[in-house]
Amino acid sequence: MISIFSYSFILRAFIVGILVSLTSSLIGVSLVLRRLSMIGDGLSHVAFGALGVATLFSVLPFVLTVPIVIIAAVFLLSLSGKKRSSDASIALLSSGALAIGVIAISLSGENGDLNSFLFGSVLAISKGDGIASIVLSAITLAIYIVFYHQIYITTFDMSFAKATGIKADRYTLLLAILSAVTIVVGMRILGALLISSLIIFPAMFSMKIAKTYFLVTILSAVEALFAFVIGFFLSYYLSLPTGASVVVVHIVLYVCASVYRYFRNLAKRKRLLA
Repeated sequence: MISIFSYSFILRAFIVGILVSLTSSLIGVSLVLRRLSMIGDGLSHVAFGALGVATLFSVLPFVLTVPIVIIAAVFLLSLSGKKRSSDASIALLSSGALAIGVIAISLSGENGDLNSFLFGSVLAISKGDGIASIVLSAITLAIYIVFYHQIYITTFDMSFAKATGIKADRYTLLLAILSAVTIVVGMRILGALLISSLIIFPAMFSMKIAKTYFLVTILSAVEALFAFVIGFFLSYYLSLPTGASVVVVHIVLYVCASVYRYFRNLAKRKRLLA
């Protein structure tokens, strides 16, 4: 098993996947608890559109994609309190950006990259993209850890955060930026159509089992790392798409957590009736 890491491109893909899985799971806890999980889906489509335009004009992907997705994230989070406007905006951005991306890639003549952008291709990450992904993921993780307390408070109660002197709007903006960077980097693993699962599944899994924010965060990170490692090796040895393999592992773990919670609640009811 260890011998596969003798190939530099596999080792690079593994490191990028580990970091992206970790950052996605942490950011996902806040997004899911704030009922903003679908923003990840909308931003992934925006990232796809930006990548298509970058391909058309031969611009470095991160240079164009990161700023555009950050702007979209800030816009969507600013509408988070207006449910109807938020839902409509996500739908419009998703469909519009996806269409722009497909047209741009078709005009560029790089149709071979379409599947890579849509479904991911972690083993095809170049050395330059790998280094950029590792650096951005490490910075995102470090910022999240440093501002964990502020993100925690603003996740649950914006009014209380403002009352205690925490600039809630500033940390909402920070969450938008971290989400945007995580999605842009993670698209190389799961693609535009699957990256939102990397954000949603770990948080949903951990909420089935843990009861406190801290434990949910830790368990989410552990589940994300476990799912990526298992999915990565399954894809390698069974010649399966890496992104899809990782998502299937997430699904299996979520089903197991749901079954565990069902029997735990059943046992609790029996004790109360006894």
